[in-house]
Amino acid sequence: MKVAGKHYHTIWMEGSSVFMIDQNALPFSFEIYCAKSFRETCNAILTMITRGAGAIGAAAGFAMAQVFIEGARGEGKGAKSENYTKEQIDFFDLARKEIESTRPTARNLFYATERVFNAGLISVENALREAQLLADENIADAKQIGENGSNLIKNGSRILTHCNAGWLGFVDYGSALAPLYIAKEAGKDFFVYADETRPRNQGARLTAWELQNEGIPHKIVPDNAGAYLMSKGMIDSVIVGADRIAANGDTANKIGTFEKAIVAKEFGIPFYVAAPYSTIDFSISDGSKIQIEERSEEEVLSYSGPDSDGVIRTIRMASPGSHALNPAFDVTPARFITGFITEKGIIKPNELTFSH
Repeated sequence: MKVAGKHYHTIWMEGSSVFMIDQNALPFSFEIYCAKSFRETCNAILTMITRGAGAIGAAAGFAMAQVFIEGARGEGKGAKSENYTKEQIDFFDLARKEIESTRPTARNLFYATERVFNAGLISVENALREAQLLADENIADAKQIGENGSNLIKNGSRILTHCNAGWLGFVDYGSALAPLYIAKEAGKDFFVYADETRPRNQGARLTAWELQNEGIPHKIVPDNAGAYLMSKGMIDSVIVGADRIAANGDTANKIGTFEKAIVAKEFGIPFYVAAPYSTIDFSISDGSKIQIEERSEEEVLSYSGPDSDGVIRTIRMASPGSHALNPAFDVTPARFITGFITEKGIIKPNELTFSH
């Protein structure tokens, strides 16, 4: 997508460094963060400098490639498996576990580390090639998701979305917002309600920024306004992203998604999940097997933003002495989901298969 007329990917790799749009700085400033080591990339994932299912996957792939570069020491990207020592193999394995511990709910992260790890066991150059291939596939899949889902958007459509599953959540295009971007390119006129998405406000800060950047009419709404909007006939469909999808279609996404699905079901409003097939974890039978990440209580108790002088400050919003529980995701059972918008088409939960 373009920012101030220049095309950007959310994340990319040059040499041994990984560059990414600093999503913690948005929407108040547009900054590029450079991670020069795999641990710096891990920290960027953990602290949500980069976030969103697709972007996390790309970051994990690039971090895994950095591991092989760093582990090869002075041998460079030409290092091959027959020259690896046991010490190096141990380093690769431990570093993989470190990357995978950053955001344990995100399926794309594990998908990426596995592919790049296996490629890197052949050679460092192979790891770099595989990491870039993953990023390229991410873009192609997201664009196709947009094409497949754009037919759901009609002139006059009013769409509710939750969290940020747009361009910033992928290398490009996004998942839940990709159909909107393709529909906009086709000249369709529609309106988007963006949940603020507490506690980190990805909807208010990131989705709204993206929609404004693309010239798509929208309003930010409180997380708890969904039922009211649906009851008043103000929503025609709900489109969200996903961080992990179980084999039966149960879907983990940003906390608060399950509530939207329940209300949509009550009012007969289609509820779609947009995600690439790589987000589906066929190794788990249902959503009860999905590990839910719990993040710091400070994300709930405090809020950061620019003061009148432009300096970013953090303020306490909650009662002093109180503590908070901060689950990052919830699981929406498949029975609440109308369909999955994937790069392979729009698929019903009971139609998810390895071979589709």
